[in-house]
Amino acid sequence: MKKTFEYRYFSLPPQDIAYLRFILESYDGLCFMRTLDNRSGVLEVAWPASQRADAQQLLAALQEEVALHQIPPPEIIPPL
Repeated sequence: MKKTFEYRYFSLPPQDIAYLRFILESYDGLCFMRTLDNRSGVLEVAWPASQRADAQQLLAALQEEVALHQIPPPEIIPPL
């Protein structure tokens, strides 16, 4: 069975990237993050469609803690 992932894009201060990665990884498979541009703090966050509610709840809470802002998808997204 193929998992379907949902993707959202965010920006945050570059100095907070490591902290956000640490928090997301601590939820063991709930969300996956990759940095698209470490100088401007642009990130891609993905999660299995079955985990939508939990992932969105976690990201909403993190937006209260760090300056995490959802942005439109970048024009060019590097391949995995």
